[in-house]
Amino acid sequence: MDSLVHILLAGLWGVAIAGITWCCLQAARSITYVTLADGQRAERRLPVIIRLLLPLTPNLTPYLARPSLEKEKKRIDGKLVAAGFEEVMTASDFLAIRILVPVVMAPLLMVLIWMTIPGIHGKIGLFLNNKMWILHTIAILLSIAYPASWLQKQLSERHKNIQKSLPFILDLLTLSVEAGMDFMSGLHRIIDKRQLDPICEELIRVLREIQLGKTRRQALQNMAQRVAHPDILTVTNALIQADEMGSSIGKTIRIQADQMRMKRFQRAEKMAYEAPVKMLFPLIAFIFPAVFLVLLGPVFYQMAQRVF
Repeated sequence: MDSLVHILLAGLWGVAIAGITWCCLQAARSITYVTLADGQRAERRLPVIIRLLLPLTPNLTPYLARPSLEKEKKRIDGKLVAAGFEEVMTASDFLAIRILVPVVMAPLLMVLIWMTIPGIHGKIGLFLNNKMWILHTIAILLSIAYPASWLQKQLSERHKNIQKSLPFILDLLTLSVEAGMDFMSGLHRIIDKRQLDPICEELIRVLREIQLGKTRRQALQNMAQRVAHPDILTVTNALIQADEMGSSIGKTIRIQADQMRMKRFQRAEKMAYEAPVKMLFPLIAFIFPAVFLVLLGPVFYQMAQRVF
């Protein structure tokens, strides 16, 4: 009878593990899309753990509707909009994710530590023996910091993409305006010919807002507020000032393109200057010991053989 119960329990555990694995695989293969202003769909990739926990966030959002969290929600909303995930999750959803991820991820990391480190299986007081509590504390801290670090990484990558593409976009806009097109036609031509990327998504939204009745100044200010990047803010302020002063917009865009290209060159030059400093630690920590071991290792081995 006991063997039958054990077999039944093993079968149930197998079915549960198979179901969890199937759900994780489905979540890993699924892709989230957002709808742009012109109806196109843009891909947004979420980590598997966040994609699995996102349907559970409505259970916690009523507890997060507190006035004390409004400032934090506003800050998170700005980051979600700048990273392009405003249609994927809200600030309340993200706060719920920050609660759910440690609850799920920290025990998984602890079990992984327990399974991968030899010599600790079957011990009572796992948090006390062999100073395992340090590893478990690190696992908990990593799971708590993961959602915020993921969002910051997505924001940095989007800003880097916009920063890289901005001078080329300004060059194309300059050529279009100086060729006789107006600002709207130039934007429309760039959007039609360019592959969909973060800066193209923002230009689509600017174009749609202007078509819906907003002034060019309002649309550009909204883009600068959404993106929250200094280069975009500089370009939009220059375009707004040129529009108010009645100066040539083609000349203004050309000046901004030259400045953005100069900034890109200065950033590349700064990274080149920082490279030797960043290589110093790997050089001292890994390369020098390896060279020392290769060159003097046989000598020390022979000396040890003679002594012992």
